[in-house]
This record gives sequence, C-alpha cells and structure tokens, in this order.
Amino acid sequence: MLIKKDEIPSIFGRSAAAFLIFAAFAGCTALPDLPRRHMISAANPLASEAGRKIMRQGGGAVDAAIAAQAVLTLVEPQSSGIGGGGFLLHFRQSDGLIDSYDGRETAPAAIRPDVFLTPDGKRRRFRDTSVGGAPVGVPGMLRMLALAHREHGKLPWNRLFDPAIDLAENGFRVSPRLHQMIGRAKSLRGFPVARAYFFTPSGKPLPVGYLLKNPDLATTFRRIASDGAEAFYSGDIARDIAAAVQKSPQNPSNITVADIASYQPKKRASLCRPYRAWKICGMPPATSGGIATLQILGILEDFDLARTPPGSIQAVHLISEASRLAFADRGRYVGDPDFIHVPIEGLLDRVYLQSRSKRISASESMGKAAAGIPVSQQETHFADDSHDGFPSTSHLSVIDRNGNAVSMTTSIERAFGSRLMVRGFLLNNQLTDFAYMPRRDGRKVANAVAPRKRPRSSMSPTLIFDRDGKLFATLGSPGGSRIIGYVTKTVIGLLDWGLDMQAAIDLPHHTNRNGATELEKGTAIIVHADALRKLGHEVRIRTLTSGLHGIRVTPHGYDGGADRRREGVALGD
Repeated sequence: MLIKKDEIPSIFGRSAAAFLIFAAFAGCTALPDLPRRHMISAANPLASEAGRKIMRQGGGAVDAAIAAQAVLTLVEPQSSGIGGGGFLLHFRQSDGLIDSYDGRETAPAAIRPDVFLTPDGKRRRFRDTSVGGAPVGVPGMLRMLALAHREHGKLPWNRLFDPAIDLAENGFRVSPRLHQMIGRAKSLRGFPVARAYFFTPSGKPLPVGYLLKNPDLATTFRRIASDGAEAFYSGDIARDIAAAVQKSPQNPSNITVADIASYQPKKRASLCRPYRAWKICGMPPATSGGIATLQILGILEDFDLARTPPGSIQAVHLISEASRLAFADRGRYVGDPDFIHVPIEGLLDRVYLQSRSKRISASESMGKAAAGIPVSQQETHFADDSHDGFPSTSHLSVIDRNGNAVSMTTSIERAFGSRLMVRGFLLNNQLTDFAYMPRRDGRKVANAVAPRKRPRSSMSPTLIFDRDGKLFATLGSPGGSRIIGYVTKTVIGLLDWGLDMQAAIDLPHHTNRNGATELEKGTAIIVHADALRKLGHEVRIRTLTSGLHGIRVTPHGYDGGADRRREGVALGD
C-alpha cells in the first residue's frame, strides 16, 4: 500500500510529539524588518561580516563568497579553505542564467588504484589513511573562485582578500567550536607545523578567546591577492605543497608541482528539475548531491507531504524510504563524469522516479534498497565503500543587491583535513572519498581511484525558484554524505511545510543512507524510535551536526537562517 495524496494512513497515528514539533514551527513566517539590499549566511560571524562588508562596497555575490571563504580558511580551518575544493552555483538575476562551477580536488597522475589497500588487498582503516600525504588531492578552490570571479565579479580580485589579511595579521579570538574541534583531533599533534599552530607550548588545545594570529597565511593571501590564483598553482607555493605531501611524517605520497599546475576547474551544466510548483537546481557530478536530492524529491512528489506534520513518523518513514532508493542509485551509478558514464537523465526521469516510488510501502520499511535500472543505462557499476561521513565541510549562501545569488559548499573532508599545514593553511584529505576497493565481484566501481580523477562528493549547494522562475531560496550544508538528507529536509520544510528559513533549518534531523534511519539526539523526534522499529527500520540515535546556511526571498525582504548546531550567522542590510 502506498501513501499517496489524500491517503495518509492511520497506521502511523499522529503522536503528541509530532503535533508539538509541527506547532513549534507553524506560524514562524511573520518576519518584519528583513534586509532588502543584500544578505550572506556563513558558518562564522567573521566570515559573514567580511561578505557583507564587500557587498557594502559594491561587490556582488561572487565577490562576497570569495571574501567569506578566505576568512573561513583562517577562522574555521577544520572545515574548509584554499587547501581544499568545493562546488559553486551562481544565479544571475538579469537573464536567469545558472552557472555551476566544479572545484573538486583531483588525484595526482601517479596515484595507484591500491593506494588505500593493505599488501594483501584488504582496505585499510579510514583513520590510518586519512592523514598525511596519501589522501591529499590537488586543491581546486582558488582556480574555481577565480573562474567564477572572471565571469561574475564586480570588485577587483585583490580587494576581496583584505578582510582575511587583516584578521590573519592582527588575530582573531578562538571560538568555542574551534577549541572543541582541536581537542578532538588528537592526531594533529603528530604533525609539527599544525601542532605548533593549534596547541599551546604545553600541548593543550588553544583556549577559547585566545588571540590567534597567522602571519604565514596573511603572506599567502597577499601573494594570491596581488598575483591572482595562479600564484598558488605555480612557483614556491606549489613547490611547498608538493614537498609537504612527499615528505609527510605519515603516508608520504607523490603529488608533484606538475599535478598542481595542471589543475583545471570545470564549468558544468546545472541539474534542474521541477518539484510540485517549484524548480530545484543543484550541482551535477562529480558530486552526487544534486542527483540524490532531486531523486528523493522526485520520488516523494506523489505523496502529500503538506498534510504530513514535520517530524512525524509519516514524514520520517517516507523521506527515509525515498532516501534509501536514491542512495542505492548513488552508490552504483555516480562518479566523475569525465571517467564514467553517469545516466543523469535516466536517474531524474519522471517515469523512472514514479516507478521507484512504488517500492515504498506504508506498512513496512523496504530495508536495504537495490539500485534501479534507469532508461539509457548501459554499463553496470557496483555499490562502493567510500567514506565521506565527516562533518568538516562548510556552506555559505549569498544574495546581492542585484538579486544575484551564490550557493557554495566547500571542504577539506575530515576535520583539519590531512593535518598537513603549508604556508598557513591546511591541505585536504579528499582522496579518501574514493572507493577503497577498485573492483567488486569482478566489475569496476563507479567511484574507483584513478589518476587525475575527482572523488565523488555529497556536497549539495541548492537554488530554488518559484513557478515564475524567480529566485526563492539559496541553501546548502556540510555533513559528509548526510548533507543530502539535511538539504532535502530543509527544502521540504520550506516548500511543503511553509516554514521560514530558520525554522526549516532548525527542524530535527533524520537521515537514511540506505542503511539505518538516524534520528537526531536530543530532539523531540527520538520519541518515534520504537514505532519506526516496528515498521522495520533499524534506528540509531546520534548527534547529527549539520551546518545549514540559507536565504529565502520574501515580498518583505531576505529571510536568512544559520544553523544553531554550529556558530554561523546570517547578516544583511
């Protein structure tokens, strides 16, 4: 039996907790005195302030995003930075053009397919492979930002780094979150440069409120500001990156200056699909986020979520089952499109998604879902074992005075990345997002390691448009492969449940990656655990630390939201 429109079954009931959750967020749409000129929502107040300052000087959305990202490199080093990569969506109000920029890291030319395996062919543990030189991909962030700036920037490139240079030279106060993250990253102590920067001489994590200066990063930013992104990809900065990887105290590897010099960002076609009266746009592969989010929403289109209370058993069950189906397809079919055929049109085809939705039962969970066979698919890949679950990513959303918008998700993968620090910034460990096992049952895996290949991501920067094609919202989140669930829940909160941006972000999390249904610890949603188990769900209650940042366009101005699970803020004028 399917849960279709006008057929919400009584089997779920309508618990008091569900109604309390619904009541807590209903009526949260009265938003007086909203900013009308511009707004940015980012993961640290200093980054948001830098973006707003740039827009006050006449900068556009891309300019603000670059300034904010430079500051995040300094003040949120555990999550993102110029030593990593990311994905950027840009909407231009004047003509409705949506540009997608892929700044995902790439593997070096000399990488081996067994780089993360033991000599006898078994996968090594993530904690052993995620530090040092081997997991470092060639950073894509700066060339991606430079490409977007050439096409959409308003202010000169060199002015965009002024806020970050000032903070790096004069110092910023260590936040509670940064202090906490340093304390958790015990392996940082094994890397001398990082140890000297993040710990006191006695070996303790820098205390909250400590004035932390980074003169090396200030110098790096001055070079990049004056000479452009190319200063990062050639000369002594590139040589220092290569040397740090090759001489790493753990897992030394073989990134070369030539690998760094040859990196190129990709400009790809955005993925857009209708959802009810809306149009949702996301990033294409090498991230799986756009496809998976659109698949989940497409599978749910025949279900009347507007009549399903937020945080109810109905909502958790439906969204979890749709997510299982999307993650099954993700594992089998999605990888770097420059290396494998990804059947994007087939995976997002309406008829295909309707056929997948018929797998959802009202009375029981389907358990582990199998991948479907989309139209036009010719080559079969197998589900992989890649690891991308660490919440060390960052997201920012921007809308400028001309109505142009940016949704950008950036990352260095694990908290503090590879632990290798060069010229004031950390290098990523994104190559652990590849499947560790290159083949399964005699067939290749979609996300297998290969030279110059981009590892599959789950980053899901998202833009939403109304029925008239007008921008409605920009949003996204960190969170590893749980990003897809966080973003999907927030989109449903905005569109099906009519919540404002902050209320949609605040909704308790529940995620399913084709396995256990995870409920956010410490929230009202955990009351449904036993009822979900009776439906056949394996339930886990855990901390789900997203970092959602979004902006909604209303007739009264810009409605911003920043995830209270981190330390961000939305600022506008």
